[in-house]
Amino acid sequence: MANIHDIAKLAGVSVTTVSRVLNNHKYVSADKRTKVLTIIDELNYAPNQSAIDLTRGETKMIGLIIPYNNNACFDQLLNGVLNKAVEKDYTVIVLPTQYNKEKEIEYLSKLKNKQLDGIIITSRANDWDTIIPYSDYGLIVSYDFTSHPAIGCSYIDRYSSYVEAFQLLKDKGHEHVAFTTARETESMSTQHLITAYKEVFGTFIPEYYLTGCNCLDDGVAAAKKLLHLPNRPTAIFANGDEVAGGIHMYAKSINLDIPSDLAVIGQENQPIGVGLGITTVDHQLTKVGEQACELIICKSNQKLQIPYQIIQRSSV
Repeated sequence: MANIHDIAKLAGVSVTTVSRVLNNHKYVSADKRTKVLTIIDELNYAPNQSAIDLTRGETKMIGLIIPYNNNACFDQLLNGVLNKAVEKDYTVIVLPTQYNKEKEIEYLSKLKNKQLDGIIITSRANDWDTIIPYSDYGLIVSYDFTSHPAIGCSYIDRYSSYVEAFQLLKDKGHEHVAFTTARETESMSTQHLITAYKEVFGTFIPEYYLTGCNCLDDGVAAAKKLLHLPNRPTAIFANGDEVAGGIHMYAKSINLDIPSDLAVIGQENQPIGVGLGITTVDHQLTKVGEQACELIICKSNQKLQIPYQIIQRSSV
């Protein structure tokens, strides 16, 4: 099997020149580059990619820690990361965790082993004290805000968005407002949501809160519980437009009018929400993903806040 020394000898150039051609270094004359590439083609030479990565100090590969991929919100984040990666000629490796702490650490160890240039964390299982030491080995960018200087962030002000959504419902005359989440209180988003609810309504009614909601079927199940309570809610703030879509569909199936009998707000401006006319809190997750990827590529630990917007439709 040919090696870099054989190529240099046959092309009549130094080993350094061959290395520069393999690494696409700009300081190589056109004539020498052509000779080297011709010999590489003739010998059907396949360079050791790991060696090249070590030489140039980067892999051009980014890891994306994601709990699962059957969720429209995480799909939007993934799409944003992929958009920017393709534009900048980077490869993205999806690292699903199912919120398994050991699996998450296994992925973070890829930074220590120089298998990745950086990792984007969309949602984490471990606490920051466990994660932060891995930033010594490579870039880590979070979808959640953290004040630690070693961690870059592409994030939205979820708390403010939740307060604004609840205030919109209150301004429309709703006092009996329910809400759904994907995870329980170990999630920072859920903690923000509960705190925002208390800020707007002054109290927290446990029976108006359901967790474990991720898809349209979960929304239907949530509506079946909430809309048959003795003192049923007059509005529901769902944690995604698919969940909101399920709530909307079930409410219509039992002849409730939307929005006069039940107001519904979703999140993330997804197609089902557009089709059903559901008011939504758009956190611009595709933009969040794009900016997170840009931070890795630029080797930056900046904190970038992406603005959200509430899109009002006929469901409120």
